[in-house]
Amino acid sequence: MILSGLDPSGGAGIQADIQTVTALGGHPLPIVTCLTVQDTRNVYNAAPVDAGLVADQLACLAADAPIHAIKTGALGNSAIVDVLLEFLAIHPDIPLIVDPVIKAAGGGDLADQALITAMREKLFPHADVITPNGIELAALGHSPDAGAAASELLKNGCNAVLATGGHGTGPDIINTLFRADRGPVEWTIDRVGADYDGEFHGTGCTLAAAIAAGRAAGLELDKAIEQAQKFVSGAIKDALKVGEGQPVPDRISRWQPK
Repeated sequence: MILSGLDPSGGAGIQADIQTVTALGGHPLPIVTCLTVQDTRNVYNAAPVDAGLVADQLACLAADAPIHAIKTGALGNSAIVDVLLEFLAIHPDIPLIVDPVIKAAGGGDLADQALITAMREKLFPHADVITPNGIELAALGHSPDAGAAASELLKNGCNAVLATGGHGTGPDIINTLFRADRGPVEWTIDRVGADYDGEFHGTGCTLAAAIAAGRAAGLELDKAIEQAQKFVSGAIKDALKVGEGQPVPDRISRWQPK
């Protein structure tokens, strides 16, 4: 099940999640949480979907189909977090992957302070893992140092923090998994797309959705992350130049599971 915003450019948000889960052999159950005015360059406006409608969709789907994982992206507002928490109280064993979307890559806001606080204090403790990029991690963990920020979030109740390195620089992307009960684990993948400063539209959505697809298929968290990173790496190597902004990962035609 996916709860995320609609990106009309088709690069990020719920379309990225649907494509990713489908490519990895899952069937997505998409619930739109907010509508955006957005292109491949930035987000210019956003409006949440009514939380009561989201609650009705959750109940309707849960009564009809088995749910093997939940992935969240942009959640619209804190009322939708409360609705999801009520659902999780009834279904506590479903793995939850949280992409804590705060800002678009172009700088546009996708969360106000009430939503950020609700995610940090109430939603994160229910997640298998959260997947912040460097900017999100610094804001959520109140430190520019990834290790210190992750430690703060773990102390606040997070089970695991995957600090993603896609917004960094250098020839490699380093993603680091922090957990309270063991040392950090790093994965390194090649950074591609030098012509675009290594930035792509929707990679964070893609990574989190791919992790959720792996967890839904029964993979342990580490293995789901490894598969997800391979998927993202392949998708960005053949990215599509859709608009005037960042290229969009090709999530459908290039994936060859090994």
